[in-house]
Amino acid sequence: MPREGVPEVISTLPALKRCAAALAAGQGPAAVDTERASGFRYGQRAFLVQIRRDGAGTWLIDPEAFDDLKIIDEALRGVEWILHAASQDLPCLADAGMWPDKLFDTELAARIAGLPRVGLGAVVESLLGYHLAKEHSAADWSRRPLPEPWLRYAALDVEVLAELEEELVARLEADGKLDYAAQEFQHLIDAGVPAPRVDPWRRTSGSHAIRNRVQLAAVRELWNTRDRLAEHRDIAPSRLIPDSAIIAAAKAMPTTVPALLELAGFHGRAAKRDAPKWLHALHAAKASTDLPPLQVPTNAPPPPRVWAERDAAAAERLATARPRLNSLAEQLNIPAENLLTPDHLRRICWRPPSPATEASVGAALAGLGARPWQVEKTAPLLAEALAHPESLAPGQHKNIGNGDSKPAAVQL
Repeated sequence: MPREGVPEVISTLPALKRCAAALAAGQGPAAVDTERASGFRYGQRAFLVQIRRDGAGTWLIDPEAFDDLKIIDEALRGVEWILHAASQDLPCLADAGMWPDKLFDTELAARIAGLPRVGLGAVVESLLGYHLAKEHSAADWSRRPLPEPWLRYAALDVEVLAELEEELVARLEADGKLDYAAQEFQHLIDAGVPAPRVDPWRRTSGSHAIRNRVQLAAVRELWNTRDRLAEHRDIAPSRLIPDSAIIAAAKAMPTTVPALLELAGFHGRAAKRDAPKWLHALHAAKASTDLPPLQVPTNAPPPPRVWAERDAAAAERLATARPRLNSLAEQLNIPAENLLTPDHLRRICWRPPSPATEASVGAALAGLGARPWQVEKTAPLLAEALAHPESLAPGQHKNIGNGDSKPAAVQL
């Protein structure tokens, strides 16, 4: 149980003002968390905001009851916020009018500290010895009223964060990594909320298998139709039809409702109710004079698996640099993808500066967004690898792979 019991949920303006006054009068950092309704409601907005600060206690706020939470943001001006996996919570907090001036991310700190598991429950158990129940993390937090066990869970999530920060700071200081973490936290603040994706429909799962522009237009029309319906009904798009249904319909291009409903993914009640709308989207795709290109221009390097055929020298640079970076990551006890973003490694190996010196490589990394500590640690190693790549043995390029980011100890 939370130390002061389970707080009531704030849903009136007078109560919100009392909350803001108490938080402003508190001391030290503020532990902050949110609960969303992913998979149930449209978008990623918060349906509960939890805040705890010494001298103020724990507060549970229903953001749906207010236009915004700017009064809480003002109360916490200049105060450090402690979050776990801040990149997941900051966008929905920004939607509510909240953004930190200072930040400590316990998940990111745990990564830099070299902990093998970085989920909140695992980190709390490892460093504090508590077992933190996580059975309500995927619940429908848009439900009202929220059940008492859920509120207890939500209150406990912020109750442990200040103590967790102290343990992590001690570890980072002992290993000389506290400044690395501070730079990462500041980067999250400075980066702000990511801009909306261009053509988000292109991320429909399975769309890579579409090889026809009319069919790709069908994916676009079906996705956009689903998105409009989902937003209007405030429901997760996947609860209308899954991505697999969009791809199946785009490939088959049915012309009648019965034919459409024979396809996989169109058997649910929502899919059947909206069958005329899905069919209209397919008709719009066939009639479109604005067919989308199968590929969009990009400045990103191609997948590393094709580098040897397209640019053997680039493949050699990557095959030389990657294992050296992985070795350095092991020495520092930092996950390889936190030592250097995999995309930065691929870009610098695909089109390196000329000549490849420590200074030029460092400048290129900084231009890509690498933090100063990352540049300091990796630029000398990369400059050597780029200037003197090792020749690939026949067939060695097959092992280059994509090197996407994965948990600690997985290779770049």
